[in-house]
Amino acid sequence: MKEILRNSTTGTYSPLFQLPSLLVLLIFSLGAHAQNKMQLSIDQAIQMALNGNLNLKASNLDIKASQSLMKTASELPKLDLNAQLGQYNSTHFDQSYQVSQTIPFPTLFGARKQLINAEIKGKQLQRELTVLELKSQVRSYYYQILYLRHNHQQLKQLDSLYTDFIRIARLRYKTGDTKKVDVSTAQAKQGEINLLLKQNEVYLASAHTSLAALLNTKEDFELLGPNAFVPLQINQLLDSAAVASHPAVQSFYQQALIAARSKKVEKSQGLPDITLGYVNQSLIGFQTVNGTETYFGAGNRFSSVNIGLAIPLTFGANKARVRSLDYSQQAAEANAQQQQKNLMAQMQNALLQYQQDMKQYQYFVNDALPNAKEILAAAQLGYKTGDASYLEYLYALQTATDIQLNYLKSIQQVNQSVINIYAIINQ
Repeated sequence: MKEILRNSTTGTYSPLFQLPSLLVLLIFSLGAHAQNKMQLSIDQAIQMALNGNLNLKASNLDIKASQSLMKTASELPKLDLNAQLGQYNSTHFDQSYQVSQTIPFPTLFGARKQLINAEIKGKQLQRELTVLELKSQVRSYYYQILYLRHNHQQLKQLDSLYTDFIRIARLRYKTGDTKKVDVSTAQAKQGEINLLLKQNEVYLASAHTSLAALLNTKEDFELLGPNAFVPLQINQLLDSAAVASHPAVQSFYQQALIAARSKKVEKSQGLPDITLGYVNQSLIGFQTVNGTETYFGAGNRFSSVNIGLAIPLTFGANKARVRSLDYSQQAAEANAQQQQKNLMAQMQNALLQYQQDMKQYQYFVNDALPNAKEILAAAQLGYKTGDASYLEYLYALQTATDIQLNYLKSIQQVNQSVINIYAIINQ
């Protein structure tokens, strides 16, 4: 007879086999949601950050703001329009209209254009610094998340070992082979693993949130990583040329160039300005023309052209500004040279750190991990057969725990060293 389930609300009966189908549907929907997560490799994550990060968007707008100033290089002072009305020539009411334009010395326009181009280049170098910092942050959080994921798996495995240890300890306690304190100590050790698991979950959630902020996305994502957690490698030859081309160094040199371009602008502004003017006026009354007195009314116009030079009298102020810019140029060049030396030292230190981290990783791979497996296997077998004491097994388990967790940490340290080197060589 088919089983049925009575609906308490409607009083009707429905086949019991419908419940499993609903569960299957729910599981399928959850699985579909998990599959709909955005899958990101490290290159995809970096590209997504470059496309959507707001700091980088702000840098792009800053460049456009400087580019928009290009038309100001040929800017002229305002056109001067004047009118003179009244009895400036006789008792008659005359009108005089003047228009004049001051034109800076022609070299100023070229100097302005060069300065704006230098400022645009400076903004572009600042953008490169933003890109470099963004790449470094994305890599750091990306590989931190991979490390925390594998760390979580390792902690779960260790938790299962402690669970098995506690189970055996309880059996021995019931038979009188061990003390209650041994069981309690094992439970306390397992509690420490549980605390590490919870701490790891907090770190993982925090890193995921920080990476999402860099990517500027609200969409859920999952990182694609190798099944085996292995360290990054340095695949290129590092030299001083990589440091010399670093945007932090080039940015200081660009500041020196901007100061040099500003000096040209300042020197051009110290040159005389050219003034061109035109006057159109009436001179109502009799005028002698070819020996004949002729009357001229308001409709008869007289015109003239004015040409002049505006010469600065305070040369000291202009020289002071040029001298100040010269000092600024020298300061920027000195900063660039020091920054290059600092980066060279950082690269050497980062390479030494990378080599040290790789040696530590190789030690875990070649020595520590195999020994930990042998120690743990021997201790488990000995504890189950009674050949190993409680303290011996607990010590072996603690040693294996420390080695396995430190092995994962050594990979993370190598990865961070590689990320630091990438930042120094502008990768």
